[in-house]
Amino acid sequence: MAEENGKKNFEVLCGVIIAVFAAVLAFTSMGGDKYGDDELIAHNEKTGAYLWYQSKSIKETLVEGQSDTLQALVDAGSIRPEQVPAIQGLIGKLKANAVRYGKEKNEILLGSSAVGRKNWAQDVDGKLGQVIGAKEWENKADVLNTTGDTFDYATFFLQLSLVFGAISLVVQRNGVRRVFFWGMNGLGVIGTVYCVLAFHQAMQVS
Repeated sequence: MAEENGKKNFEVLCGVIIAVFAAVLAFTSMGGDKYGDDELIAHNEKTGAYLWYQSKSIKETLVEGQSDTLQALVDAGSIRPEQVPAIQGLIGKLKANAVRYGKEKNEILLGSSAVGRKNWAQDVDGKLGQVIGAKEWENKADVLNTTGDTFDYATFFLQLSLVFGAISLVVQRNGVRRVFFWGMNGLGVIGTVYCVLAFHQAMQVS
């Protein structure tokens, strides 16, 4: 009778612990899916930001080329004297545009928060200071990639924990049952630690 009660108490305890680790596993899977989607978004935004940066580089190169060409024509005396002031004015505008494109490139690469308010040059939907830089997206994607690996570790250990728990309920020999029971607890704790670590990593870039 006592042995039967002990077995029943063990099964209840084991079942409760399995339920707890199963809940942690579900929470882990939910977090892994969410932050996995965030990683894809970060990679897409990073790619878009670098393409935006390249377009500004092309514009900067074009206006610098136009400015240099006009200046060379002026220096060579190919421009009529009465037209030189107008050409010089155009050269000045082209150089100013080149400087502006350079500032916009820097902001697109590093982000508005990194370059500081006085260096804001690129607007987003008509507002300055809203640019999230390519480097910022790249860093976020890298962190989320590491976070995804941590979620995978958590899922792996928690799933193993549930397997060990199921085996401990099936096995009849007390010694073997205890081994799988404590194995379940150990693996479950490791998986839970990885789960907490993964959410902590993800919150750093949220």
